[in-house]
Parts: sequence; structure tokens; C-alpha cells
Amino acid sequence: MNWPMHGANPQYIYEKTNVEMPVNTIDFSANINPLGPPTILSDNWDDLFQTVHLYPDPYASSLKEKISDQYGLCPKQLLIGNGAAEIISLLGRILARKKVLLLQPAFSEYEEVCKINHCDIYHHYLTAETGWELNPSNLEKDIRHVDALFLCNPNNPTGIFYPKQVVEELLVICKKNDCYVILDEAFYDFVIGYEDMLPLLKKFSNLIIIRSLTKMYSIPGIRLGYAFASEELIAKLQQFQSQWSINGIALRVGELLMGQEMFLNKTQSYMEEEKKRLFSFFNKQQFAYSTSAANYYLLRDTSFTDQKELLIFLLNNGIIARHTYNYPGLDGRWLRFAIKSKLENQQLQGVLAKWKQSHPSSL
Repeated sequence: MNWPMHGANPQYIYEKTNVEMPVNTIDFSANINPLGPPTILSDNWDDLFQTVHLYPDPYASSLKEKISDQYGLCPKQLLIGNGAAEIISLLGRILARKKVLLLQPAFSEYEEVCKINHCDIYHHYLTAETGWELNPSNLEKDIRHVDALFLCNPNNPTGIFYPKQVVEELLVICKKNDCYVILDEAFYDFVIGYEDMLPLLKKFSNLIIIRSLTKMYSIPGIRLGYAFASEELIAKLQQFQSQWSINGIALRVGELLMGQEMFLNKTQSYMEEEKKRLFSFFNKQQFAYSTSAANYYLLRDTSFTDQKELLIFLLNNGIIARHTYNYPGLDGRWLRFAIKSKLENQQLQGVLAKWKQSHPSSL
């Protein structure tokens, strides 16, 4: 089956599975903050609208300055993108026909971009049996033969977070072997106790850090992300970026979102409370799950290898999970769920309990 590439747009998963879409559904396949955008956006929406008749700044100078000031880095080390997806696409141009190592399971966009740019792609598989543990020394043999490595941290789809020490060990090995480390931190701001990786840029010119404002601030319709790297690499990426790739409203929204610490802290606390509640339920119902540090997690009924039957059951009951058939190393053995509102999470628990009642052998 030609499964949909991404979460969201649930009509496509219903179409591909030949399941009639119920009137009422809950989409757990897109990892967006259920608290919605910060009120600073709605409070300023009229002012934002007033910019639609103006061409946006092609250099994103004001937003670059705000982000650089917040993180204490030079604006020339910063690239603003039309979502993190555009930055990944631009990196693909830099890596064209080079050798790339993907730590799997990983965001499927990495491989798609590398294929489009005719890269030689190599996989290193992290496994559920070890809790998707990352041991940099196990990668050294593979790193010797590649030009770049993609690491999603926290990982998408598992939600596993790798501490700064592990990332630095990996960077040391990669630098020794002239290998870029592309560190995708699209969900870093959901991690409680996150260790800032940006200072590593001063030590490692082979490090590229990608971040997204889409997930935490619930603005997937606006598209905004950014990357930090050496001045030389940022200049190369900018050569491939189309003029006015970021619209004027997105640039202004990015400025408004800088420094929203109270919103971030509120979100993190909410996520921790919901994860405790959900994971307790999964333990009682004997589901396996990933101990995620992010706003999503993997789940499976261990009585079944392939989770398609559970996926179809959920779809019939209006619950849309993210399949994992296009995640190498998972291959449909897990489903991914976003953390939604308390009520929606309770509705998920009710449908999963119903599944267990109809499949008593899986208890």
C-alpha cells in the first residue's frame, strides 16, 4: 500500500485504508501543541494583517537580530526558513551526490530529500530492545565513510532525547572524519531540563542545528523555522534559497514569539501531566510505549507484530494515529500519537480500552 508520507490531512489515511471517515474524528497524527497558539498572536492579528500589502524583507533582518540576541550568536550564523522543511531541503542541495548516514527510525523527510539529491544513503538502526539508545562509538565505523549524519533530537517518532554528552561524543567522532552533524531540534522546547546544544557551535564547525516554531507554538499554517551553523555554511545555503521564501506575516509572528517563556513552561508542565496519566493507563492495559521526552510517543499492542489491525480499529472509531510503515526500523510495528487535550486523550483511552475488550488475548 502507498501509505501517506506524513501525519495530518487525515482524509488521505482514510482513503488509503478504505475506511469510511466518521463525522467526528480526533487527529493524533500531527504533533502540534494542543494549547494552541499564544494569545500574543490573536491580540496582534489585526496589525499582522496590515502587512499583507507589503513585500517581506528578503533578508529577514529584524527576526534574525531578535533570534541572535536571544541566543547570543552572530546573525550571519543564522538562516530563517519557510519551516524546518525548507531548511532540510536546502541542506539536500549542499549534500547532493554525497554519502549520508541516517539514524533510524527518523523523520522520513531526511531520506526523501537525500534521494531527490542523489545521495548515497546509509542507515544505522536504533532499536526498541535497547530503548533506542544511541552509542556514538558504535557509529564510528559508518561515520568514516560518510559526509553527513542526520540526528533528530528528541527523536521523531520515538520522542527519545539524547543528552548533550552523547551529542558531543558524536560530534567529536564526526569532526575527526570530516562529517557534518545535522541536529534537528524541531521538538527541543518540549523537553524538560533540555541541555542547550547551541554552545557546541563554537567548538564544532561541522554542526548544523535546525529548529522549528511550528510545533511548540501551534502555527503549522504559517511555516517558520531556522538553522544555526558556521557563517560559511549559512552563506552556501542562502545561495539556494529562493527570494522572499518567508512571507511577511511569518516574519512578524517569529518576532512576537521570541521570549514566550511562560507559554513554554505552561506547555511543558501540561505535557508532563498528560504523559503521566497516559503512560499509567498504558501500563494497566499492557500496551508498550516509548518513554518520550517530547509531545508524542510510540504505542503498540505487543500481541500483534504489525499494528495495522489496531490502526484500522482506531480509524473506525474516529481516532487517527500516525502509521510507521515509512519509518525504517519500525515498519508498521508501532503507531505514533500526539498528546492532545485532556478530554481528547481520555477519548483515546476509551477507544483503546474498547480494543482490549474486543481482543482479550492481548491482555
